[in-house]
Amino acid sequence: MNIERRDFLKSLGLVGATTAVGTTAMAHPRDARAAVKTRARIVIVGGGAGGITAAAKLNKWLDGAQITIVEPREIHWYQPGWVFVAAGVHDAAWTTATPNADYIPKGVRWVKDSVASFEPEANKVLTLGGETLEYDYLIVATGLKLDYAAIEGLTRDMLGRDGLVSVYASPDQAAAMWTEMQAFIQKGGDGLFTLPHTPLKCAGAPLKMGFLTESHARNAKRREALNLTFNSSIDKLFSVKPINDLADRLFRERGFAMNYQHRLKAVDANRKEAVFSTPDGDKTMRYDFLHIVPPMTAPDVVKHSALAWKEGPFAAGGWLEVDKHTLQHLRFPNVFGVGDVNGTPIGKTAASVKFQAPIAAENLVSLIEGKPMERKYDGYTSCPLVTEVGKAALVEFGYDLKLIQTFPLVDQADPSWAWWALDLYAIKPLYEQMLKGRVPA
Repeated sequence: MNIERRDFLKSLGLVGATTAVGTTAMAHPRDARAAVKTRARIVIVGGGAGGITAAAKLNKWLDGAQITIVEPREIHWYQPGWVFVAAGVHDAAWTTATPNADYIPKGVRWVKDSVASFEPEANKVLTLGGETLEYDYLIVATGLKLDYAAIEGLTRDMLGRDGLVSVYASPDQAAAMWTEMQAFIQKGGDGLFTLPHTPLKCAGAPLKMGFLTESHARNAKRREALNLTFNSSIDKLFSVKPINDLADRLFRERGFAMNYQHRLKAVDANRKEAVFSTPDGDKTMRYDFLHIVPPMTAPDVVKHSALAWKEGPFAAGGWLEVDKHTLQHLRFPNVFGVGDVNGTPIGKTAASVKFQAPIAAENLVSLIEGKPMERKYDGYTSCPLVTEVGKAALVEFGYDLKLIQTFPLVDQADPSWAWWALDLYAIKPLYEQMLKGRVPA
């Protein structure tokens, strides 16, 4: 079926309306108010979706502030699109076509470097290049660390060949996954898919890659040549029970062997064997195609700083210690967190950033004004869960892990073409509007 993108967006209410998944260029309520005059020095560490969106909001809402972004990468990575690269729908360039310079607001200073250390007691950060950046307020939006080295025998440069793949690693690795997937389908053999025990960004992506591989094999009439297994490190596939049950049912219906509490421990690329830690001891499984979703933690520079959680469930990963509603640091009140780095129960998606960045920015402005921080983040996140080529479910939920229905007249958890099209055609334009500060929350 052919459909114009704008007509499709109208059909879902995404043109001229605001929804939980995204909005058109409508104004945030604060946009109508006079900008707050201040000489505050604000440093934003990280120039991905969270950092740039926060900078765009603060640049509108403050008059006279000195805003600095610290980010070494010159090309912006549209990471939600990597699933479509790995699925053969787009090439890698679709996700790397725009320089960060096109998104960073005019008047915001851009330090093209990485942070070497945080010194929140002294209100400053040090860059790898030796520059000291003093601040009055800090936003940490560094993203997270993909800890491939935690898997014995695996190094990052092994990915993208000999059946070892990971959609998370980079746009080029997402493209390599498509190449390796096609070879695997033609040759046949054993395919393993993994889910780590740690918090992870885009928790649906590990499931999507299993579904898409099976779907492509079925479409190529090669499904019987593949033995597919999904190994989850924990006792579930997804934190929301109806979606967990849906994914488990679909995997079983499509002939996957399902194993829970199977944590990927080691890889022997020469023997093409993967070792999993299980309640019954280590288990070795042969593979021809292995999709690795590595353990994830906060970046080392955050993990080893005073900003990280020191106790509780987020301490092991070194996640940023913030209040899960205000996104303000619990011990350093002039510090806020946005995006994947936050030590919160959920919220590691671009859809979460759409809400987190304006909330953190507005609370920071309230702090400058000496007013109460009234904006609260409820944990909103969204994942179009692709279940096969051409179909997806639209999964939205918050801290309470209850499904949210943005479109109440349809069952969003029922996989359909509409949610596939939403993900493929609508999300990227909305993402770009978000980076420019044009999406309210």
